[in-house]
Amino acid sequence: MTAAERLVVVGGDAAGMSAASQARRLKKPDELAITAFERSHFTSYSACGIPYWVGGVVDGPDALIARTAEEHRARDIDLRMRTEVTEIDLDRGRVRTRELDDGGRESWTGFDKLVLATGARPLRPDLPGIDAPGVHGVQTLDDGRALLDALEQTAGRRAPLDTPGTSAGRRAVVVGAGYIGVEMAEALIRRGYEVTVLERSAQPMSTLDPDMGALVHEAMCGLGVETVTGTTVTGVLTDSAGRARAVTTEDADHPADVVVLGMGVRPETTLAAAAGLPLGESGGLLTDLAMRVRGQDAVWAGGDCVEVHDLVSGRTRHIALGTHANKHGQIIGTNVGGGYATFPGVVGTAVSKVCDLEIARTGLLERQAHAAGLRFVAVTVESTSRAGYYPGARPMHVKMLAERRTGRLLGVQIVGREGAGKRVDIAAVALTAGMTVEQMTALDLGYAPPFSPVWDPVLVAARKATAAVRAAGG
Repeated sequence: MTAAERLVVVGGDAAGMSAASQARRLKKPDELAITAFERSHFTSYSACGIPYWVGGVVDGPDALIARTAEEHRARDIDLRMRTEVTEIDLDRGRVRTRELDDGGRESWTGFDKLVLATGARPLRPDLPGIDAPGVHGVQTLDDGRALLDALEQTAGRRAPLDTPGTSAGRRAVVVGAGYIGVEMAEALIRRGYEVTVLERSAQPMSTLDPDMGALVHEAMCGLGVETVTGTTVTGVLTDSAGRARAVTTEDADHPADVVVLGMGVRPETTLAAAAGLPLGESGGLLTDLAMRVRGQDAVWAGGDCVEVHDLVSGRTRHIALGTHANKHGQIIGTNVGGGYATFPGVVGTAVSKVCDLEIARTGLLERQAHAAGLRFVAVTVESTSRAGYYPGARPMHVKMLAERRTGRLLGVQIVGREGAGKRVDIAAVALTAGMTVEQMTALDLGYAPPFSPVWDPVLVAARKATAAVRAAGG
């Protein structure tokens, strides 16, 4: 009887366990033995839901878990929690592991096929006091629980949820105004904190062009979030007990009872780099269309630890999103299980919110288009989410980039209130299809006064971009 092949999965969240589950659907246990290692206390969870758990919008952590460790094990996946992979030995086909809750016991596990789904790590700059109690990254459910525990320490002065301005003196500083930063700012407002956001760039949301980021800045200040831009954090001051009490910048000290780091993430590829696997410009693993690591026959990688192909620029990019991770896992599991699947790439779609402000983008920013060597026009329009006469119509700004001469759509950014964010999906589909802005003007979108003006804001931008392309000539 032929021995079953051995699959080892490093990382037990979206990409890793999607790969393991899909491989199990295609291969029985006597054909493929699957062992997965996860160093945290949780598996198969939605990290995107952490800000909403912290803000009290959703329950957690159980509500954020798609499938428990016990459920995976019931499907014949040997999932080992609180076990960290410390070394990959490609020559001998094995990984070294350390049990985090059992005295650090180490052992080796052999593999015939290997999946790396090690995720990303929050940026934590090397600054005085950055590791002090009271300073929190927010990447895993363990991080979310630790932050909530810290917030509970002020329970005696707790203000009701959804009561901005009743902070009883509680102050929070969020370092970084990217997606995580603005979402955590909202969560802390809901918890009754006075919130200050510190951002090094000239405007919040560096995932937008500065002119669109300025709209976010204005709205955040209007929502009661003190947003300080163009400032560099120099350290964290601590009290006599060693806890964080303020965040220092070049210009001022910002008092804080809690500090949240929201400066983005980087691929967690320490193991991969030590094993000599190929990394891209951002430090993410490089794979082929089947999500197999380049130059390796039996190693796959997916999720936040990889770089992906950008369908608009033709380059590789690091984009940490659960949507991509789950797709990667499905593709990897299909290929490991003997099937065939590929991941063609992304257009860089993302959407977020802070209170009632919706922020979305897809495709390229101006600086990314310049870096790709593209010549383009850029237009911005202001419209409304509904017919102007219909109750509840709110302003919406749409920015659109199109390639000169061809008119090919290159990117769209949207900032507005209810109904703004998901409109970016129109542009995401157009980008994936390689449409021109002129072709977009003929899209047959749904219309009724409660949902849109006669000309949807995205189509208004497409009309203006078409005119700009014609005016620019070659």
